Amino acid sequence: MRDDLPNYFFRVRENGAAVFRVDTENRQRRIEMDQIAVVNIKNGEVKPHGDRTLSDEDMDEIHGWMRERRVTLGKRDMDDIHRTVDHLNLTTHWIQSKAHEDQLEEITDTLLLAMHDLRSVLVRKKADRLIKAKKKAKR
Repeated sequence: MRDDLPNYFFRVRENGAAVFRVDTENRQRRIEMDQIAVVNIKNGEVKPHGDRTLSDEDMDEIHGWMRERRVTLGKRDMDDIHRTVDHLNLTTHWIQSKAHEDQLEEITDTLLLAMHDLRSVLVRKKADRLIKAKKKAKR
């Protein structure tokens, strides 16, 4: 098992991860994890832990993880949006077929405002993309 372990472990946090170097080559033959850095995935910042100096290998591993993590988070974002569309459709069906008047009274205004906000942003973003596409086509 010890031979299959990676050299680095990334403990995911809210905006990134704590980075550990994995060590199995010690007298006790235990798995030791030594924290070497903290990374912020949003701004790309890598902070060495304590007074450490990160090696080129450390930085290569960290940047590779950050690239993969951004891809994973992007896929999750899109999956969440597709689930939201499904949920909106299920909500529409619930409203049309099952909701009682008191339930509708409770959620109608909030849902209408959220949908209005969403629609406004989508329309503005769509218009921006169309304007960019027209400018690009003219070049």
